[in-house]
Amino acid sequence: MGSKFRNHPWVCAISNLLLVMALYTLSRLFFFAVSPDLFPYSTPAHQWEMLLGGWRFDLTAVLYLSCAYLLLMLLPIPLAWRQNAVYQSVAKWLFLIPNLLGLAVNSIDMVYVRFTDRRTTITFFDEFRNDGNLLAVFAQGMVQYWYVTLFAVLLFVLLIGLFRKSPMPNDQSPITNPWWFYLREVLLFLASAYLMVIGMRGGFGAYTRPITLSNALQYTNRPQETLLVLNTPFCLMRSTEGRTYTEPNYFPEPELAAIMTPCREGQKISMRPLNVVVLILESFSTEYIGFYNREATDYTGYTPFLDSLLTQSVTWPYSFAAGRKSIDAMPSVLSSIPMLIDPYVVTPYSTNAVSSIADCLGGKGYTTAFFHGAPNGSMGFQAYARSAGFQQYYGMDEYPDAKRDYDGTWAIWDEPFLQYYARTMSAMPEPFMTAVFTASSHHPFKVPEPYTHAFPQGTHPIHPCIGYSDHALRQFFAYAETQPWFDHTLFVITADHTNQLTRPEYMNALGLYRVPVAFYCPAALPAAQRTDVVSQTDIMPSVLSFLGYDKPYFAFGEDALTASKQHNYAVCYNHPLFQIMSDSLLVQFDGEKVTAVYNYRTDPTLQQPLSTEVPEPMLDYLKAYIQQYIHRMITNQLTYE
Repeated sequence: MGSKFRNHPWVCAISNLLLVMALYTLSRLFFFAVSPDLFPYSTPAHQWEMLLGGWRFDLTAVLYLSCAYLLLMLLPIPLAWRQNAVYQSVAKWLFLIPNLLGLAVNSIDMVYVRFTDRRTTITFFDEFRNDGNLLAVFAQGMVQYWYVTLFAVLLFVLLIGLFRKSPMPNDQSPITNPWWFYLREVLLFLASAYLMVIGMRGGFGAYTRPITLSNALQYTNRPQETLLVLNTPFCLMRSTEGRTYTEPNYFPEPELAAIMTPCREGQKISMRPLNVVVLILESFSTEYIGFYNREATDYTGYTPFLDSLLTQSVTWPYSFAAGRKSIDAMPSVLSSIPMLIDPYVVTPYSTNAVSSIADCLGGKGYTTAFFHGAPNGSMGFQAYARSAGFQQYYGMDEYPDAKRDYDGTWAIWDEPFLQYYARTMSAMPEPFMTAVFTASSHHPFKVPEPYTHAFPQGTHPIHPCIGYSDHALRQFFAYAETQPWFDHTLFVITADHTNQLTRPEYMNALGLYRVPVAFYCPAALPAAQRTDVVSQTDIMPSVLSFLGYDKPYFAFGEDALTASKQHNYAVCYNHPLFQIMSDSLLVQFDGEKVTAVYNYRTDPTLQQPLSTEVPEPMLDYLKAYIQQYIHRMITNQLTYE
């Protein structure tokens, strides 16, 4: 039986998968050898890190390309059927043809990436759909880059020559124990299917989304290094899941920049090196916060501590998130990149170079770190933090008592993790810039057992979780106030997105995006409630301007803290409409025409649409904003030129 099992199709299938994985590794080493100028600062240790990271993307690509072959090899049918010559021949070519094509496009991209600075995605077919000379260009490239052509041929020879098929049976004797045979085969099939799903997703866990191009940033020190970590079949397959962007031409280039530009100039004042602490609160809709609902006589909210803190902060009565998902928040809050059309981190352009508060202040000698209590890699936060220039990442892997303080589903409970966050900052060299993303006010909406009845239950499962996280914030600030760094620290308080809503003024296209945006710095920033509007994307330019950052930087938002905003607008995307808010108007735009206008101050539930005539500067700004975003996404211009 042992000898027979060594020749089992399951074993042969694993052997062939490992063969292709080895060929992708060989391709990565060859690419690095012939293109060292693309990776000038990589050390041997970092090269090993990128190699290991690349296996994750290789496995996903190989499993997708080989799924038909694996199905034939692993079906729970008699071995003699699977070892039939015709059956084996079909299985062989179902494996070889897709994987030969995968190795081919991966080899071609070794050359093509020099001209695009990114791995090829599905957008290639839109970009060149009207070009009739691609075959001629391809043939010329094969000759010009002959060494890549020879290497590709070598890969083909190795794959075909080393392919292992199941040996033919020596006899056709009947199965001696059919019950055990079929039980074993069914269990092998189910186990294999389960492992394949994990491999195709790129990881295991109910809260781990399938890996995308942006996850490669987790293994790199600069976006260009994703060229080495990724492979082209993976990029082609994953980019089909997002949409390609068609650049609008609302305005010619000189006029466009005059209406709206994300290129910001630095300040001309002396920089004050305050610490910066950004608190991104999971699901903290403005609806949950009593401070923003003081006019309601029948409602106090669920955040007594935050209510008191906001009275000492700079706030806005109408402050907005840029998106509706956690993965929208980090680019918006930390890099001033909004969510338009699709979450930035799952677009084909997510490996673009980006800047951030951490990146800018890191260049001024700041210590920078990002904190999130979920398993490292969850939601792509670690990858984005690294690409955005954070020097350190602290997740569940770094947390010292993860087993004790894990909530059993999602992350470390907020109260102990925020204490860990505060203690870790106390050990950091100053000045520092840190950000934390809380977790406990997330589905499945549980609180630690000792607090089961400690907070108002409200009308939704999330409400006691909001109360618990507010309590965790109280404990965080109680500790922070005892630390020497507290008095010279700027705290930024916001949320990633809204969640379960109750009140009619929030259950509409405006209220779905209302989250807190507040700045708290008692020693240097008097409390005030501004009358204009503010967005998550305004956080980065506001922080940098307040500190007196003197270098140019890139941001779709504007300074809302030290001066009146030049353009008093907030922009978000409420599929399938673009939305722009002024201090009283909400305008919805489908990319071609205005579809609705509301005065949300006098009509908070948006029941009375106005005429679709919009102030021209407001509509022009929205169009320019969209055009700048899509153009710069496509052309990899998300940093200051």
